[in-house]
Amino acid sequence: MNWLIYIMSGALGRICCLHQSGAWRYVQSFCQPLDRCSFHNINILQAALHTSSAVSAGHNKWSKVKHIKGPKDEARARLFAKLSMMIKVAVKEGGPNPDMNVNLSNLIEQCKQKNMPKTSIEAAIKGAEKAKPSSYALYEGRGPGGSSLLIEALTDNNSRSYTDFKSLMSKNGAALSDGARHFFDKKGVVTVQSCDKNGAPLHLEQALELAIEAGAEDVKEVLDEEDKGVYKFICEVPFLRDVHSQLTALGLVLVSSGPEFIPNTTVQLSDSDMELASQLLEIVNNHPEVMRVYDNIE
Repeated sequence: MNWLIYIMSGALGRICCLHQSGAWRYVQSFCQPLDRCSFHNINILQAALHTSSAVSAGHNKWSKVKHIKGPKDEARARLFAKLSMMIKVAVKEGGPNPDMNVNLSNLIEQCKQKNMPKTSIEAAIKGAEKAKPSSYALYEGRGPGGSSLLIEALTDNNSRSYTDFKSLMSKNGAALSDGARHFFDKKGVVTVQSCDKNGAPLHLEQALELAIEAGAEDVKEVLDEEDKGVYKFICEVPFLRDVHSQLTALGLVLVSSGPEFIPNTTVQLSDSDMELASQLLEIVNNHPEVMRVYDNIE
């Protein structure tokens, strides 16, 4: 009994210390019940529901693996720099008025969702005239385990960029290779949060009904870069603006909207190839000219 009393007194002493130091309130905060939306996000991770054959049970695992988190401040700075670059190109192509420039309007909405400061958005729009001339480039590549990659980039020197990406790929178990484009279809994609504007969780059955109403052809339930559940409403590119408007009118919270490359054929990778692919995508995504990278990994 003496040893039991000794252990209990030690435990009580630690609890008292926590309470006196204020840390007890910190411990208690982990015991608070989750709200409905949080429970829904947990269910998304567990259930891994999908409506397209291109997304398999391994997709959630890959979503977590490929988004290697670097220092938050550095990652945030890189994201804002890329968004600024995309805004400048959009302004040059369609003008500075978002009401008359759909691409710019979508980018501004995306910037807001990523908490990019308003002053930074305005500076990017105003700085478009002085920006170096840049052109869109799409590079095709072959990754670990027979996977395919598409790299969207903005460059002021296509020859130099091609050489840079060729070297970068070869150093990381991959290669630039023609033909990867055939494994993807270009579609319009409207990404929304898994809760509506009132905070109510959006279930897959509801999303399917809303897709029909909005004119979308498919819905995918996936994880974003922060492991939060989102829905991707997929349509033909010419109908993107209409689907976007309809979903917004139906009370959904927009995350992003624009053309994307959706894989029509997917591959499964071994654990070792998955690790190599994850490292490769991190390096490619960190390249200052890269806007977005697509893969067909399950």
